[in-house]
Amino acid sequence: MVTSRDGTRIGFEKVGTGPTLVLVDAAGGFRGFGPMGSLAQHLADRFTVVTYDRRGRGESGDTPPYAVEREVEDLAAVIEANGGRAFVHGFSSGAVLALLGAAAGLPIPMLSLLEPPIVLDRSQQDDQGDLAAEIDELVAAGRRAEAVEHFHRSIGVPEEITAGLRQASFFPMLEGIAHTLAYDSRITPAVSRDTLRSVTVPALVVNSEASDDRLRGWAEEVAAALPQGRHLALKGDWHGVPDEVLAPALADFFGGAAA
Repeated sequence: MVTSRDGTRIGFEKVGTGPTLVLVDAAGGFRGFGPMGSLAQHLADRFTVVTYDRRGRGESGDTPPYAVEREVEDLAAVIEANGGRAFVHGFSSGAVLALLGAAAGLPIPMLSLLEPPIVLDRSQQDDQGDLAAEIDELVAAGRRAEAVEHFHRSIGVPEEITAGLRQASFFPMLEGIAHTLAYDSRITPAVSRDTLRSVTVPALVVNSEASDDRLRGWAEEVAAALPQGRHLALKGDWHGVPDEVLAPALADFFGGAAA
């Protein structure tokens, strides 16, 4: 555990040896659920890979009131507890958080971003502030299941995936952390073109070839807007790239080679 600036305790773990690489989860992900644990194992032969529970999830605390800046401070605390300097890889809203950390001057010499949901054309951007408020309202009313479904539909998750959520074995877990979906909804619109221009470290922006036009387009636009951005399309599924494809690409970018 590490204590963030506002006193919130953040749980983390690490595996492997080599330069430190911190993985930042997407909405709903934490050490007990999501792709980061497996990805860490695929990278552990070249890196000391750190995974952590974002606030409000898993073993981490959650001190109100929420602010995006608190999550940047959480990432800072995790990096400080693991050598004080780290590569960072983020997925979806976790990629946006990684960008915000780099823009805030955290000691991140390089970062990689898997499909950050950043809409740079403000005229085409949905009002994510409203989505956050809607999730807050549903959670406050005890309608956590509806909050989970509303979030997924609002961000464009395919209906064939959303329709089966309630029947999934992990759905009760998602209900338990439904309030954190409002956090992600506040993080994703927090990056502007000016934010991206301020991130001058090398950054790899990855998308799956099987993702929809929005996700692929956003990745391309973010890569183009970053001063040292590089875009890479990999074989994968909708909004996801298998570890055996993603890990070697990350290892190559960060200066190694994953098995």
